[in-house]
Amino acid sequence: MPARTGEQFLKGLKGPREVWVDGERVRDVVDHPKLGGAAHALAEVFDLHHRQADALLMADPETGEKIAVSHMIPRSREDLARRHKALRAVAEYSVGLMGRTPDYMNVTYAGFAGSPVEWSAHGNEAGQERLVAYQKFLRRHDISLTHTIVQPTVDKATGDAPVAGNEHALRKVGETANGIVVRGARVLATLAPFADEIAVYPAAPLPQGADLYALSFCIPMGTPGLKFLCRDSMSAPRSNRFDHPLSSRFDEQDAFVIFDNVEVPRERLFIDCNLKSYNSVMTASWPPNVQQQTMIRASVKLDFAWGLALRMAASINAADPETMRMIGELWGYAEFTRAAVLAAEAEAREWPGGMWTCAASPLLTDKPMRAKIQHSEKPNSTISAIPPMTPSTLAEVRKSTMKPISSISTTVTTLRVVSASTRPPSTAVRLIGNDFSRSSNPLFLSSARPMAVLMEPNAMVCTKMPGIR
Repeated sequence: MPARTGEQFLKGLKGPREVWVDGERVRDVVDHPKLGGAAHALAEVFDLHHRQADALLMADPETGEKIAVSHMIPRSREDLARRHKALRAVAEYSVGLMGRTPDYMNVTYAGFAGSPVEWSAHGNEAGQERLVAYQKFLRRHDISLTHTIVQPTVDKATGDAPVAGNEHALRKVGETANGIVVRGARVLATLAPFADEIAVYPAAPLPQGADLYALSFCIPMGTPGLKFLCRDSMSAPRSNRFDHPLSSRFDEQDAFVIFDNVEVPRERLFIDCNLKSYNSVMTASWPPNVQQQTMIRASVKLDFAWGLALRMAASINAADPETMRMIGELWGYAEFTRAAVLAAEAEAREWPGGMWTCAASPLLTDKPMRAKIQHSEKPNSTISAIPPMTPSTLAEVRKSTMKPISSISTTVTTLRVVSASTRPPSTAVRLIGNDFSRSSNPLFLSSARPMAVLMEPNAMVCTKMPGIR
């Protein structure tokens, strides 16, 4: 079947499943006051694919039916660019706040299927064949898939990975004529109430002797013995979109998953107690493949965060240095993340089997930068990219019209962390059209005019405000 509509997605959620939220067994996730908002928001994501079909849908390479672009196995840099456009469009719907829209798992399993040699290693050829078949099922039925990869924490003294004899973690406890039986728990099934199926696949490596815990499979949410205990709902009952534009729609939920003697059909079993396979399959192409989706979403979220911060500051004429410092920090995160994605896509590589992914290293660079800024011992250390606003600039922000985030037009950014106390004077450059002027105070410009800040000789940052033209 081709890509589903929102109505078809909601209909699929009406099937049996055991979901609990705030101590209540939920019989209907679509209309429940604490879950219905996100269910209908996700339905709009499915409808978005049909409204923007040219960007978000593609032909299945075997059947020709229209499927989501996020199911694509990229075979070139051009494919990565096409997927980027689709992933960004989905992220913009929730301004990056929904971290596990279905495209995340679509990209994950497309990557698994696109590099089958990683799954067939260590004698797991049968599991690899079943996984490739499942990815075809996933894309052709437009399944909403959740995942649970974190082991439950019971005793930190024994480590985060379960050891032999752990009775709480998910493990194989038996076999049937049609598959295996599993029992135990896994954590953090994001999107669980709104998924059609759940995936279990490797995360942290397991120690020697923990073979029974080395499992990977996908099964329907209504499989007997599956229980989902959701965290407290952030979606206020009977909230409206005007007063609660974010929490009323984008609380995608997280759940603790209990497998109570659950049967996993053999055709859905991708790793069956193969410790070497479990510990290796996530170490090669998976990170740079899936991080294209996660970093694009993070970029959209950061654009929204600092654009919102600008509007808040403008609404109350807040132009004090501390406000500008915090806005500058947000802007630095946003530009750094955007530049990292562009660099990763420009340096993309081909894997054995023909799949292309982004380069890995640029997608990891935000972690040390974030840690350096957040844990700096110098409170005045910040990114000197956004200088203080002037009253006239604040007026420009208030008058400017918000545009879709996809309309951003920027150049590659270079950032440097400096101390406010050691910033050299008279180094700001103001650029308006062909008019260049120097000032002893850095300047912040908005609207359609570009901004340029000279932080040190030959180190220029140029950009436009995201979402504002």
